[in-house]
Amino acid sequence: MSEARLTRRDFLWRGSLLAIGCTVARRAAQARALELDPDPAVYDRVVTAGIHYLRQTQTAEGAWSPQLEPGVTAVIVTGLLKTRRVSPSDPVAARALRYLEGFIREDGGIYPGRHAAYTTSVALMAFNEANRDGRYDDVIRRGQQFLKRLQADEGEGYDPNNPGYGGIGYDSRRRPDLSNTQLAIEALHETGLPKDDPAFKKALIFLSRCQNLASEYNALPWAAKVNDGGFIYTPVRGGESKAGRTENGGWRSYGTMTYAGLKSMIYCGVDRNDPRIQAAVQWVRHNYTTERNPGMPPGRELEGLYYYYQTMAKALYAWGEDPFVDASGKEHAWRVELVEALRKRQNSDGSWVNSSRRWYEGDPNLCTGYSLIALSFCRPRGRRTS
Repeated sequence: MSEARLTRRDFLWRGSLLAIGCTVARRAAQARALELDPDPAVYDRVVTAGIHYLRQTQTAEGAWSPQLEPGVTAVIVTGLLKTRRVSPSDPVAARALRYLEGFIREDGGIYPGRHAAYTTSVALMAFNEANRDGRYDDVIRRGQQFLKRLQADEGEGYDPNNPGYGGIGYDSRRRPDLSNTQLAIEALHETGLPKDDPAFKKALIFLSRCQNLASEYNALPWAAKVNDGGFIYTPVRGGESKAGRTENGGWRSYGTMTYAGLKSMIYCGVDRNDPRIQAAVQWVRHNYTTERNPGMPPGRELEGLYYYYQTMAKALYAWGEDPFVDASGKEHAWRVELVEALRKRQNSDGSWVNSSRRWYEGDPNLCTGYSLIALSFCRPRGRRTS
């Protein structure tokens, strides 16, 4: 009888300890989750100031920096809408959308005459963010078809063995590059093109040839010279990297294109355990930073910094590792770190601008649009991007 009571007492005691342990573990997990989130007050101030700046700099016709190209306006309205603090009916967004509508062409593209792929891709993302009631369904469908027609494939006389096969350039006459290709892939992904669409399968062939990884997917001679899993700008015509060459004649991998390649492979449906994905993630682990565009040569580390920030945010969000562990084993609350990097670079008027003016980043409107897009992927938990 006493042994039975002892056993029961022991069972209840053990059960109580287990319950207490679960409570402690749950609270620890909740505390850890909070550490991985940006401070809501800081986040709110940074985002609000950026939105306020853009409200002041929009032209009467609805554009930002119209002397550059409508792609700038598309980037900005996408960023504004992705904050979820500006709705499509807000006058600042409504004017911008009407402005972009003026560039819709009969062929389904959205462009003024140059940079057709780039402008169409970013405009499609803007219209997609605003498509709450289906008003842009036809625009999106036709834009998808336009981007697919620009893809370098048999229709343009490309053989699958051609290094440019599956890629997209600024238009059908320009050689394919990863920057335009990744934006087109993102636009097609965001607007709901099925993963098994041939456009993604062809794009993956090009993406693999942009990677510094000698494999069955990339037998180009320069791939083995670096072989670090990062990405370059284009494999066409012997290859090109905006970060330049290595001493042995290879092409340097760099941050913007590596994050672009990683997220694009994820959008194309590549398995997480695929060697190409794993090699790209390993490059990021070895080069993780929010201070510069890694891989760029000394003195040029800030080139394309804000393009880098928004591409980094999208790629890490798609990869889904939080905290992100670098090659040394250090954990990074990447959303917190990215918000802090943007906070300390924000100007007093709420804008961002790059001291390096390359790739239009001397324009505060464009840099502010890029920054809002990056921030939309860093929301405190419960307010993440869709």
